[in-house]
Amino acid sequence: MNRRPLGLFVFLGLGYAFLYGPILSVIFYSFNENRLVTVWSGFSTKWYGELFNNDRMIDAALTSLKIAAMSATGAVILGTLAGYCLARMPTFWGRTLFAGLVSAPLVMPEVITGLASLLLFVGLEQFIGWPNGRGVDTITIAHITFTLSFVAVIVQARLKDMDQSVEEAAMDLGAKPWQVFYLITLPLIAPALVSGWLLAFTISLDDLV
Repeated sequence: MNRRPLGLFVFLGLGYAFLYGPILSVIFYSFNENRLVTVWSGFSTKWYGELFNNDRMIDAALTSLKIAAMSATGAVILGTLAGYCLARMPTFWGRTLFAGLVSAPLVMPEVITGLASLLLFVGLEQFIGWPNGRGVDTITIAHITFTLSFVAVIVQARLKDMDQSVEEAAMDLGAKPWQVFYLITLPLIAPALVSGWLLAFTISLDDLV
C-alpha cells in the first residue's frame, strides 16, 4: 500500500487555510461585541440583531438575490442555446465571430464590460427613450450578457462529451428535433445546466457592485 507523503497533506492544509481562513475569521469576528473588528472584547450576537432590524440592508440583500436569480435563469436559457450551436453546428456563416462574442466576457475585465453596458444603456435612452434610467432591469440585462458565456462553455463541453447515438436513435424512431432536444438532450445535460445556473448566480451576486 502506497503511503502518501506528509508534505502533500501539509501543502493541502495550507492551501485550504489560505482559501477559507479569511472567511472563517469574518464569521468568528461577527460575534465580536466590540465595534472594532480587530479588537475582541467578548462574545455577542447583537450585530445580527442590528442587521435584521436594518430594513435598508435587508432590502438590498433581497434585491441582490432577485437580480442574481433572474440573471442566472436568463443566462442558462441563452447560454444553453449558444453552447448548443457551438457544439452541434461546426460550420455556419459567422461562427468565428459568434464564438468570439460568446467568449469575450470570459477574458474581458469586468469593469470594461460594466462601462460598455452603461454607455449602451445611456445611448439607448437618448435615442429611443429606453431604458428609463438605470435599475434592476439594466443590471439584470448586463449580468445576463456577462454570465451567459460561462454557461455556454459548460454546456458546450457537456455536449461534446455526450454520446450522440442516443439522439440519433430517437430520430431514427421518428422523434422530431424538438422532441429529441426536450426529451433526450436536456435531461442528459441537466447537471451542466444546474452547474451553469449556480455559477451564474454566484458571479452575479458577487459582481452586483
